[in-house]
Order: sequence, then C-alpha cells, then structure tokens
Amino acid sequence: MSLPLYRHGDVLLQAVAAPTTPLHRQPHLTLAHGEVTGHSHQIRDLQAAALYGVGPTPAPGRDQFLHVTAPQATLTHEEHAPIRLPAGWYRVWQQREYTPGSVRVVLD
Repeated sequence: MSLPLYRHGDVLLQAVAAPTTPLHRQPHLTLAHGEVTGHSHQIRDLQAAALYGVGPTPAPGRDQFLHVTAPQATLTHEEHAPIRLPAGWYRVWQQREYTPGSVRVVLD
C-alpha cells in the first residue's frame, strides 16, 4: 500500500508512520520560506500541528516532519490554493533542482 503524497508548490509531503529518529520541535509551523518572494508554506493554526527537525539545528527544507494533531490542518501559501491535511505524521521535502556541479533547493 502506498502512502499519500501532497504537493504544495515546491513542497512535497508524504504520510509516514511516526518517526523513530530523535526529533527536535521547531518553534514555528513554516515548512518552507520563500527567499525570493518572502511567501511561506505554513500551517497558521498553531494548535493544529507541530513541526519537527532531525538534529538540534536542521537544515531549512530538509529533515523535517510535520505532525498534524488536530483532525486536520490547512497548509497555506500566498500563491497556491490551501490544502487540508488529515491527522498524522508527514515527511516534508522542498523541491530541489540540478544545475551542473550541484543540486540545490528551489528558491520560491
């Protein structure tokens, strides 16, 4: 059985089982911040979810897990339609692009 995937612009979320890796709760619910536009992919209801990183200082856009603790949470961004995520755990990725000699996170 494949687990659901959700795409929100340059952010990809995949439903996963609860992680067993030690996680560090982040003080915000911003999944990705747009360096170019200043727009952010975020959960605005702070009571609906928690964002965790792997390691005490996770790299932006990498090694993130979202835990939706409410029946659902809404992911928003100024340039995309909101999407509702049901309760559960999600691995969060930010899209990357290849350029000769490197792979880098897509700038929004």
